[in-house]
Amino acid sequence: MALRARALYDFISENPGEISVTESELLKLISEEVVDGWLEGTNSRGETGLFPASYVEIIKTDTSLHGNGTSASQHYNRQTSPQRRDTSNESTPTHSAVYQGHLQQQRHSFQTSQGSDEDWDDDWDDSGTADEHGGTPEKRGSAQTGYPMTSTSASRRGSAQQSKSTGTVGKNLNRFSTFVKSGGEAFVLGEASGLVRDGDKIFVVMSQYGPEWQENPYPFTCTIDDPTKQTKFKGMKSYMSYGLTPSHTQIQVNRRYKHFDWLYARLVEKFPVISVPHLPEKQATGRFEEDFISKRRKGLIWWMNHMTSHPILSKCDVFQHFLTCSSNDEKAWKQGKRKAEKDDLVGANFFLTICPPALPLDLQEVESNVDGFKTFTKKMDENIIQLNVTLNEFARKQITGFKKEYQRVGQAFRLLSQAFEFDQQVYSVPFNKAMVHTGEVYETIGDYFAEQPRQDLEPISDLLAIYQGHLANFPDIIHVQKGALTKAKESQKHGEEKDGIAGGGIHDRCNIISCATLAEIQHFHRVRVRDFKAQMQHFLQQQISFFQKITGKLEEALDMYDQA
Repeated sequence: MALRARALYDFISENPGEISVTESELLKLISEEVVDGWLEGTNSRGETGLFPASYVEIIKTDTSLHGNGTSASQHYNRQTSPQRRDTSNESTPTHSAVYQGHLQQQRHSFQTSQGSDEDWDDDWDDSGTADEHGGTPEKRGSAQTGYPMTSTSASRRGSAQQSKSTGTVGKNLNRFSTFVKSGGEAFVLGEASGLVRDGDKIFVVMSQYGPEWQENPYPFTCTIDDPTKQTKFKGMKSYMSYGLTPSHTQIQVNRRYKHFDWLYARLVEKFPVISVPHLPEKQATGRFEEDFISKRRKGLIWWMNHMTSHPILSKCDVFQHFLTCSSNDEKAWKQGKRKAEKDDLVGANFFLTICPPALPLDLQEVESNVDGFKTFTKKMDENIIQLNVTLNEFARKQITGFKKEYQRVGQAFRLLSQAFEFDQQVYSVPFNKAMVHTGEVYETIGDYFAEQPRQDLEPISDLLAIYQGHLANFPDIIHVQKGALTKAKESQKHGEEKDGIAGGGIHDRCNIISCATLAEIQHFHRVRVRDFKAQMQHFLQQQISFFQKITGKLEEALDMYDQA
């Protein structure tokens, strides 16, 4: 019986009966039995409890029972129990709480990705698919940070092939590994096969900054108009419809949130090494309230801007179908929907579409660059959380504290002016009016402070939330590249043992995944600089306008004293 396991990733416990583990930590197993994706054991701190089986690898096995060893994930295929929570999907999380709502998430994913053609106008977002906390489990926000709490692997559905690998480079025993589920392992081992047409090819080019996606030669944008409330079934069902107008067609199409949700599922499945931003959260109640509609529209605009600016996502067939298919042509929509859901170039086969630069990358340099990016994303994630906390506190002070203090000052000035009015002197009247006006100005300035966060602080918080979602995607993307690099090293080691003969093109296929990963990292940096630059410019412009408005009110009050 296996008695020990090594943690592959960090896991933070958030519920009674669980224990936290850290990457590379050795754990003692109480039992080899995997129940709904959970193992029981003791960590290095002496704490005993449950942790996800797919987060560890068993390092000591009973070879008499399992010829080549076994893994927690292999046990899971044979032993499941409905009594415990299911977290069979592994991730390298930015946030924990892996198991929350997993069964509901599976049902939601099934509805959005495998729905029948008859659901063209079904109420995915209007008839209870959102959970009771106001969002789908994979996008539900943390009460502490306000950011999406995601388990990215849960949505990155892989298409790993199950055929046996050839040669001496073995398969990953953890079948729930992101590297396996994404199809990365099958591709690296040469198991991917599919017809790639010229129009399917995705080119990575070498720039002065390294590998980058080839730019879309026909860039475009897309506007999202104010949504309108519509009904069906003689008014029994209501939903919001958004008007999308792509600049390259200038033809408006109407889409509901459920259509965005379907598109998101397709893109996540198709592109395992591209960060597809998360959609705005679902909501079970208050869907037709003005504030929620406005917030969702802003989120969809941010999402659409990212999509249209991505060289690969913007050109893919399913996205173009979403943007251009007529709202009234149900047949055409169904045909495009079927085509997208039957796409063969997903998972492992997706990597067949990537055409790398002619000169292969130095894999040691790739590893260093990816490790550097991993460190960068960790620090960025930490400081995004800190900045968001700071901004929220500052906004709270403006909305409540500053407003109240300025209004108290204004009221004090006005009370003093009322006392002055008792002097009954004619020459005091203009001065008393100036005092009253000063009090009114300070009360108005208090209102300005309360209103200002909506103009400058909230847009920054919106941007931070979007990038929190991006950062949650990259651990999976990095894990795929790391898995490919591991296989390349195994192949290289075997080649050295066999007089330097490399094994089966594994190095070349690892190079393809590395090129794609670095291209996506480069795109992330470019868009990050663009977005944060624009947002900081907006913030400072709003701050300048804010204080200019306050200065104008103070100057207005001063002028009244000059006339008194």
